Amino acid sequence: MRTLANHTAPMWENRPMMNQKTIEWTGSVMGLVGAFLLALNTQISGWGFVAFLVSNLFWIAFALRQKAWGLLTMQAGFTASSVLGIVRWL
Repeated sequence: MRTLANHTAPMWENRPMMNQKTIEWTGSVMGLVGAFLLALNTQISGWGFVAFLVSNLFWIAFALRQKAWGLLTMQAGFTASSVLGIVRWL
């Protein structure tokens, strides 16, 4: 029988990490940067997908730490679309 005393935390919980608020706000700001870059519709607009990818990674970290599985699922899909955008635009 496994008890809480024998429970080993996932790898991401054992390492010193950024503050949750830093992760949350970085994900938010990078998402906004990505949206504005795409909305500019200029030669640099493709870099919006790179900003989205950074945002996705921060939101994935946030979701894992919060055990927010719906958010994690959504960000996994957004990560795929960000990678597709990078491949097609850059």
